[in-house]
Amino acid sequence: MSTEPGMDVFKTRLATLGPSLAPASRRVARFIDQNRAAVLASSAMELAAKTQTSDATVIRAVQALGFTGLGELKQALVGAIERPATPAQAMRRTLDDVGEDTSRAITLVLEAHAEAFEAARTPASQAVIAEAIGVLHPAERIFVFGIGPSAALATYVALLLARSGRRSGVLNVTGGMLADQMLDLRAGDALIVLAYGRAYREVSAVFAVSRRLGLPLVLVTDSLERKLARFANVVLPARRGRAERVALHGVTLVCLEAVILGLAAAHRKAAIATLEQLDGLRAEVVAHWGETL
Repeated sequence: MSTEPGMDVFKTRLATLGPSLAPASRRVARFIDQNRAAVLASSAMELAAKTQTSDATVIRAVQALGFTGLGELKQALVGAIERPATPAQAMRRTLDDVGEDTSRAITLVLEAHAEAFEAARTPASQAVIAEAIGVLHPAERIFVFGIGPSAALATYVALLLARSGRRSGVLNVTGGMLADQMLDLRAGDALIVLAYGRAYREVSAVFAVSRRLGLPLVLVTDSLERKLARFANVVLPARRGRAERVALHGVTLVCLEAVILGLAAAHRKAAIATLEQLDGLRAEVVAHWGETL
């Protein structure tokens, strides 16, 4: 199949042929559209389990959308992310949608989040979140990787993990300085990786180090090249708004907070003890307010 890089063939065919699909096939097609990174790393049997169908139904759905098989479908999904929209292009398309109507801009953001939250609420998506918790729970420390716009989110998640009684760290810089942060990684750690689109050098390096050290890795994404996604222990889908529009991180944060609360529930005593210690330290700060050392 020959397609123009960046062209979303699957989305086009789904819009045209989706309404004519049988209910089970339509459910498979919707899951594929909403969980693309997970699909790139899954077999037909695994997709069947995630959609509560059969592998035969998965193949029928793929073929009904005009693909010869799962391999060709995955090529189309990869082709759609090989040349993603630049931030300027994404903003231009988004503003074209809303014009100069600020109320329409508000509605668009809320609608995009509602769509993403609905996808995250499905039993299949919640099962993936539970799987991520199970992978991270045994770790001695959890490091969170995110650079660019995701750097602040990675720092926030690491803070919440620490408050929940988990030893945590952050990998949030680019270039050679990332090597200094990765220097502290060791056996017994686990990774949460926030990564999207192409396999840029920093995320490739983090994946390589995690494989060499045997570290469990949870990938949080809505799109990442198959060659890296398949090395993650769990691919946690988190839609960042609508395709080729500005990225919205609300559902990403919600999914991560669900993971953090799940980890706290799995280690309740440590979570409560850590927060009680935090309360005590805050009281000390207040007691010494205004004093000079």
